[in-house]
Amino acid sequence: MDWSPPSPRVADLIRQCAQIVVNARPEWLEELDRAVLAASPAIASDPELAGAVSRSNRANLYFWGTANVRDPGAPVAPNTGPEPLSIARELVRRGVNTFPLDAYRVGEGVAWRRLMDIAFELTSDPAELHELLETCSQSISAFVDATLAGIAAQIDLERDELTRGTHAERRETVALLLEGAPIPRQRAESRLGYALTGTHTAAVIWSDNPDGDLARLDRAAEAFGQACGGAPPLSVPASTATRWVWAPGTLTSAIGDAHDVRIAIGPAGEGVDGFRRSHFDAITTQQMMARLHSPQQIARFTDIELVALITADPDGAAGFVKHVLGDFESANTELHDTVRIFVDSQCNASRAAARLYTHRNTLLRRLARADELLPRPLAECSVNVAVALDVLRWRG
Repeated sequence: MDWSPPSPRVADLIRQCAQIVVNARPEWLEELDRAVLAASPAIASDPELAGAVSRSNRANLYFWGTANVRDPGAPVAPNTGPEPLSIARELVRRGVNTFPLDAYRVGEGVAWRRLMDIAFELTSDPAELHELLETCSQSISAFVDATLAGIAAQIDLERDELTRGTHAERRETVALLLEGAPIPRQRAESRLGYALTGTHTAAVIWSDNPDGDLARLDRAAEAFGQACGGAPPLSVPASTATRWVWAPGTLTSAIGDAHDVRIAIGPAGEGVDGFRRSHFDAITTQQMMARLHSPQQIARFTDIELVALITADPDGAAGFVKHVLGDFESANTELHDTVRIFVDSQCNASRAAARLYTHRNTLLRRLARADELLPRPLAECSVNVAVALDVLRWRG
C-alpha cells in the first residue's frame, strides 16, 4: 500500500480517534456484534462461533486502535492473534471452508460509521476532515483485507491438520450418518466403536470459555453417559469447545459434574433414525439457548420445543410476550413462578399451592395481583400466559 504520513495536525486527530476506539463504549461494541451476527444467522445460532466472532470484533478494534495510538495513520499489520484465527479453526471443524466475508464487511461498515461520527466531533475543518477520513479509510480497508487474508491462510492450515487428525474418521462417519448417506450400519459401527441399534439419546455439550480446561467437556460427556444408563457414550469433537455426544439408552437421572459446561439434550430415539433425530433436536435446543442468551445450564428439547418454535422469530416472540403479559412481564420471579405452576397444575389452586409449598390463600392473593398486572384476566388467556412465561424463563 502506498503510504504518505499525515500532516502533524491530522496525525494528532487520528491519535485522538484511536484512543476513543481503544476505549470503545459497551453500546458501540454491542451494536457491532448485533450487526455482524445479523448478517450471518448461521454464526448467530452457534453460541461458540458467535462468541468467537464477538471476541474477534473487539480484538480487531483494539488492534487497529492501539496501532494508531502508537503511529497515527501508518499501515497496520494484519491481526493474526488468537481471536480471529480461532474463527478459522471453528469454521473448518464445522465443515465451512470459507470465511463469511459479508459478515466481516458489515462489521467494517459499522466501525467506519462510528469512526466518522468521532471525526466530526473532533474537528469541523473541511481540509482536516478530508485528510483524516481519507487516511483512516485507507488504513481500515488495508487492515481488514490483510486480516481476512491471514484467516484464509489459517483455514487452509486447519483443514490440513483436521484431515490428518485421529478423530477425522469418526467425524466423517458421523457426518455421513447425519446426512442420511447409504453407509452400511456395520461399517459405521466399526469406525465409530459404537452400536447404532437400540435407543440413543444425543446431547450437545459446550463451553462458553474456549480458553479454559476443555477436559471438562469430556467429563461432562461421561457424566451424560452415566445418566443414560452407564454405557460408554460416543463423543465427537465438533469444534474446539463443543462435543457432539450420543449415549445408549434414555436419560433417567440427573447429570453430575456439569457445573462449568452447558448441555442441550435431544429426546431418545431408536436405531439410526433415532440417532439422527435426537442429534438434530439437541442442536435445535442449543440454537435456542444461544438465540435467547439463555442463562440456563441444561436444557432438554422436550421442555423447550414450543419455546424454540415461538422464538425462531426473536422480534415476534418479544412482541408476543409484551402483548400477552403487559406490566406482568416485569413482575418478580415469585409471581411468575406462581402463575406458571398454577397453569401447569391445570388451574387447580390446591394442587398448585402444594407444589409451591405455600398456603392456598397466599396463592390466591398472588393470582389476584397477577390479574391486576395482566392485560386480560388469567382465566381468559392462561395458555398464552404460560407460553409467554416459558419464553421469559429461558430468555437471558
